[in-house]
Amino acid sequence: MPASTDSKAKPSLLLKQSLAARLKQEIIRGTLPQGQRIVEKFWARKFEVAQTSVREAINLLINEGFATKNSGRSARVTSYSVRDIGHIYEVRAALEGLAARLLAQAKADLSPLHQAVAGMTRAIQRKNITELLEADLLFHLRLCELTGNDFLAQQARMLLVPLFAFVSMRTGADPRLAASWTEDVERHRAIVLAIEDGEPMLAELSVRNAIQRFGARASEIWQ
Repeated sequence: MPASTDSKAKPSLLLKQSLAARLKQEIIRGTLPQGQRIVEKFWARKFEVAQTSVREAINLLINEGFATKNSGRSARVTSYSVRDIGHIYEVRAALEGLAARLLAQAKADLSPLHQAVAGMTRAIQRKNITELLEADLLFHLRLCELTGNDFLAQQARMLLVPLFAFVSMRTGADPRLAASWTEDVERHRAIVLAIEDGEPMLAELSVRNAIQRFGARASEIWQ
């Protein structure tokens, strides 16, 4: 049957995920440096799989923010300059500050944010930097999603997913770095409390200031 032929021609989801995970490890270890082209033919030979399978795996990496691809060009490992990071945090401060104001106005249920903070705390205790970054990203995505403004949430996702993938590359999943997030966890708690206080403008200002502090620390670390 034609449907059967099509399914055989496409890499299985399990294979794509497996290859994406292997490529991600190459990126985090630095074998694939930031900004480098991901050559499908090379990795297909190395992993002994079809080039189509590698292409599909790269698409998963793009969705996760570990790679970028412009029209008609090969995919590259995500890379940002210190200047880029500064600009990203400027936009984050505006977007997430707006989200905080909207949530304070709506008296929204912030339990997903409390859960994300708890996840960050557990990850620090376990010294698991991967889980920590996942929980941190989840906090900021939920902050924007809870507003119910799909456009705000989409813009936040476009900005945050590649940024956190880049952070993952820079940290290299080093468990020794987990403790350095302790102060940031308290700032995340402060964000939730500012929104729960119910003063929209103060909540926006508090979140803007918190994001700017996160950005200043990131710039210091990556210079």
